[in-house]
Amino acid sequence: MANDIHAAPYLRLGGAARVGDDRVRLLEAIEQHGSITAAGHAVGLSYRGMWDAVQTLNNLFHKPLVRAQAGGRSGGTAALTEDGKAALRMLRHIQAEIGLAVERLERTFDHEPGATLPLDPWSLVMRTSARNALRGVVTAIAEGAVNSEVTLEISGGVRLVAVVSKTSVASLGLTIGSDAVALIKSSFVILMAGEGPFRTSARNALPGKIIAMEPGAVNSEVALELADGKSLVAIITHQSAQALDLKLGDTVTALIKASHVILAVE
Repeated sequence: MANDIHAAPYLRLGGAARVGDDRVRLLEAIEQHGSITAAGHAVGLSYRGMWDAVQTLNNLFHKPLVRAQAGGRSGGTAALTEDGKAALRMLRHIQAEIGLAVERLERTFDHEPGATLPLDPWSLVMRTSARNALRGVVTAIAEGAVNSEVTLEISGGVRLVAVVSKTSVASLGLTIGSDAVALIKSSFVILMAGEGPFRTSARNALPGKIIAMEPGAVNSEVALELADGKSLVAIITHQSAQALDLKLGDTVTALIKASHVILAVE
């Protein structure tokens, strides 16, 4: 066959993020197995990879698609929320139509000798090295002479403030009510024991519960559960983790400077 077309459908619920085929298979595995470990085996992911994928999905949608709990005899439980079930129902309903459309395209190109496909627009998907990507809605923009302060509501209980240039606000097309994604490197997240209030110059202070820890020789990775199913990952030194006596289930506060929050749009 001269042109082998592979459709990569993305499902969008309202103004929420897109779900690719790989994440759809992940949702299907969770629905079938009800276990993070078992679902990971089904889609070829480790427990860690599966847990990260679930957290990413929940952070990139306004409402979580998966309710998950780490640990347990089965390696962590997981179940789809009503939004997650709706996502799967919708995708299964349109997959047949997508298949028919792809077949028509293949037949068209097969009957045109020498025809070649242009650049695949489906491959133009944002990738980032930032460990934390949290989707939200712009609720306030305070303009300064050079920079602007942008407030992003991640969920009903989580808000982030970012300081970006006025030029960036304009180029990203940020306005009240527009969607944006906050990108935060895990090394930019500072942890303090307890939930405060603390006197600090950091513009963002997010209380959360420790749900996972991965100690290393030099650094430790700490995952926090924030409000409404959102999560945040911090990288701190192993010495700091010991000094704070961090344990699973502890309540801590994540401090993030507004200048360390990068905003992105689709």
